[in-house]
Amino acid sequence: QVLVVESGGGLVQQGGSLRLACAASGSIFSIGVVNWYRQRPGKQRDWVAGVTSGGSTNYVDSVKGRFTISRDNAKNTVYLQMNSLNLDDTAVYYCNAIIKTSLTDIPGNYWGQGTQVTVSS
Repeated sequence: QVLVVESGGGLVQQGGSLRLACAASGSIFSIGVVNWYRQRPGKQRDWVAGVTSGGSTNYVDSVKGRFTISRDNAKNTVYLQMNSLNLDDTAVYYCNAIIKTSLTDIPGNYWGQGTQVTVSS
């Protein structure tokens, strides 16, 4: 069984920073691409950033230059460093990871429960 858990959310003022973490645990053989999504109040869930197993990264335009995604493969953890936060960044942030539990396993798509980020004025 695999568990994906986000942490690091909270309340921060405009211009502030937060670092989110996405930790995977359990029976893990390998972790492929990991993505962060966010869901603003009343809106659909949107993709924010992604990192491949090799470390290549991509971002939605609205966070480029402000957010940085990184991964620590030894800890099975992916981070999202968020700087210069603004009111539009208020959302529940979700982590999605593609994980294999064995060499022959078909990769599974795992979601965390989300972590709330609230940016105040």
